[in-house]
Amino acid sequence: MQRTKVKDLLTGAEAGKDVLLKGWVRTKRGNKYVNFIAVNDGSTINTIQVVADANNFTEEALKDVTTGAAVSITGELVASQGKGQAFEVQAKTIEVLGKADPEAYPLQKKAHSLEFLREIAHLRFRTNTFGAVFRVRNTLAFAVHRFFNEKGFVYMHTPIITASDAEGAGEMFRVTTLDPINPPKTEDGQVNYSEDFFGKATNLTVSGQLEGELAAMAFSDIYTFGPTFRAENSNTTRHLAEFWMIEPEMAFYDLKMNADLAEEFIKYIIRYALENNREDIEFLGQRLTEEDKARPQNERQEMTLLEKLEFVVNNDFERVTYTEAIDILLNSSHYKKKKFQYEVSWGIDLQSEHERYLVEKHFKKPVIVTDYPKDIKAFYMRLNDDGKTVAAMDILAPGIGEIVGGSQREERLEILVERMKGVGIHEEDLWWYLDTRRFGGCPHAGFGLGFERMVQFVTGMGNIRDVIPFPRTPQNAEF
Repeated sequence: MQRTKVKDLLTGAEAGKDVLLKGWVRTKRGNKYVNFIAVNDGSTINTIQVVADANNFTEEALKDVTTGAAVSITGELVASQGKGQAFEVQAKTIEVLGKADPEAYPLQKKAHSLEFLREIAHLRFRTNTFGAVFRVRNTLAFAVHRFFNEKGFVYMHTPIITASDAEGAGEMFRVTTLDPINPPKTEDGQVNYSEDFFGKATNLTVSGQLEGELAAMAFSDIYTFGPTFRAENSNTTRHLAEFWMIEPEMAFYDLKMNADLAEEFIKYIIRYALENNREDIEFLGQRLTEEDKARPQNERQEMTLLEKLEFVVNNDFERVTYTEAIDILLNSSHYKKKKFQYEVSWGIDLQSEHERYLVEKHFKKPVIVTDYPKDIKAFYMRLNDDGKTVAAMDILAPGIGEIVGGSQREERLEILVERMKGVGIHEEDLWWYLDTRRFGGCPHAGFGLGFERMVQFVTGMGNIRDVIPFPRTPQNAEF
């Protein structure tokens, strides 16, 4: 007999037939006459109830059917007589495929803190919360590829090992095969990376953008979707050392076209998740609402998770320049009453509290902020005619702040070289990048979306460590 997944059993399509069910026991309850076993196989947030009649199953036969055990069950799928489920399985055979010692199994039928579940990340997928989170993550990843494929973009795999620092921040993980205790040295006492595996100093990438630009100069429209790394010693709810980035690059695009595409992209993948993971998102929304009740009244969310997501999908994003955004903040009652923790003035890098004020209090919709001061943005962003700002954009979303960063790229060779000099990047280090401006360069643009930030936004999870299967953070590389 072919196995049927729980998700499909619950539709009732197999009602009246014998079915084969395999999964893990969530709970077992009963008496000397009958036992009720809740089984889940990860295909849905819901469990299916298996009824084991005492006439067919002795207490001894069911002693290993405990929470966490893997089971194989055959029986008839019938309409349920109880509340809470439409269909159940009247068991005919129950085989325990893998026992779970009830004294040692850490996931019992009680609420576990997210902190505790991070310590057992290898098992947390089995909980309702993390089952829902990672099904949503899977759907969002598929939607990313679907969106770009429908638009004719080429999926480009950019290198994980690189000799360049796209962000210019220097917070990169070194990749080397040299002896860590006695590495070869140059005459002036520096590590001699010419003897390393690649013949030069190399790192794990912080971005695939620069290489993506090379591909866009041939294919017009490309995107990358892969792991990126940053050795930032930050233990916050917003930072990971290993995270995934989606980075499209488009030839012949200007800043407005870039912003329009990013808005369309965000709405598309959220809509796709709402259509395909409604039950998971509803469950996560209920969880968030319960969590919100414990907060002070002034810190509670104004919208439920579903309302927030539908709000983003159904509203045009507001567009405002950085200079206009600063003026709004300076004229706000929030600023005048000194409610901002960080100072507000032209030239600052907007903090999360500033971004969220613009989105949640002032405009009450997602916001695209453009034309930032050049001194707080990367060297590759196109210099505006005023000489002070660059054609950059950030998309700000309710509850999380910045979710997308992008820009029109600097296509003018002379200006790009000057910008590189200004931040200490040597021409010889990026000769290949400059070649795209020497040989058939054109106006082009792109953006980056931190995938975990998007998963956080759609699931409502407060800590970014809870939306990636195995978080990598300072002092933590378990599993």
